Amino acid sequence: MSLFGTATGFGAGGTGVFGATTTDSHNPMKDVEVTSPPDDSISCLAFSPPTMPGNFLIGGSWANDVRCWEVQDNGQTVPKAQQMHTGPVLDVCWSDDGSKVFTASCDKTAKMWDLNSNQAMQIAQHDGPIKSIHWIKAPNYSCIMTGSWDKTLKFWDTRSPNPMLSLPMTERCYCADVVYPMAVLATADRGLIVYQLENQPSEFRRIDSPLKHQHRCVAIFKDKQNKPTGFALGSIEGRVAIHYINPPNPAKDNFTFKCHRSNGTNTATPQDIYAVNAISFHPVHGTLATVGSDGRFSFWDKDARTKLKTSEQLDQPITACCFNSNGNIFAYASSYDWSKGHEYYNPQKKNYIFLRNAAEELKPRNKKW
Repeated sequence: MSLFGTATGFGAGGTGVFGATTTDSHNPMKDVEVTSPPDDSISCLAFSPPTMPGNFLIGGSWANDVRCWEVQDNGQTVPKAQQMHTGPVLDVCWSDDGSKVFTASCDKTAKMWDLNSNQAMQIAQHDGPIKSIHWIKAPNYSCIMTGSWDKTLKFWDTRSPNPMLSLPMTERCYCADVVYPMAVLATADRGLIVYQLENQPSEFRRIDSPLKHQHRCVAIFKDKQNKPTGFALGSIEGRVAIHYINPPNPAKDNFTFKCHRSNGTNTATPQDIYAVNAISFHPVHGTLATVGSDGRFSFWDKDARTKLKTSEQLDQPITACCFNSNGNIFAYASSYDWSKGHEYYNPQKKNYIFLRNAAEELKPRNKKW
């Protein structure tokens, strides 16, 4: 039974005449395909918060749209709604109660999408594209945090056209993450800034980058007490840094590891090195997923410093990923990320979002051998 129309997967524009006879390289892991994916590269994915019953997935794309799907328990996906910006959508996030979705765009605005009324209204404005957007829920305030290529970080209460607070950055925002009471921003020129969000957001510390190449993605991780304690930072050079904010032994506790590389391992044969496009931590086990321009996802245990799994190679890069709130579903998006320039762009190629059962594969291995 063809629930997700896989029979027509090669039919678009008649390009896949020969594709149907070979192994299926667009979905080598045989994961569930999300129905009606975006028509251009997928930039961001976000699952609904645990306060909401069921699972809803939001995806933003370079086709200027944001889409919402309901993910049913049997794996079927139902497209529910969509909203438009006037430029590519670069980031999305949910409010803590699940009633609103916030979207950030190259059109220099951020919008608040009320899912109940299906109305979207502008809530933020920058002088450049907005690269990151996060909802902050503090005991004494709630707001939206936007990081932009205009080198500012702004905080909005969604009801006023002016920000509550605007903090200057030395460079453009490339990626960010928030786990209250901590925010981390990675910028151009390998800048790293940690903010504390209690009472009022303020800069906490600037960190010398543990990576030598351009920052691409960042994700905060928590300690056993469920408090944010550090972050994982990915670069375009197939490497991830695990960095604790206040480690007992910085030289020992902080480390980097290579990933999303292929072919040569020694100096005789050159190695292909790919960008790490996204990092996501499992909400239960604290293990992490990375996805890359090599078209693979990998699962890692940072505490045991081991790789748990690497996927087969997809026929195009993986551009975004996320876990649902209980960690049972891993979503990842397959689309061109322009890492090889315009000559590798094929407009005939479709974009996909896949869903994988993540309950078992991300469990830490038993450390006692």
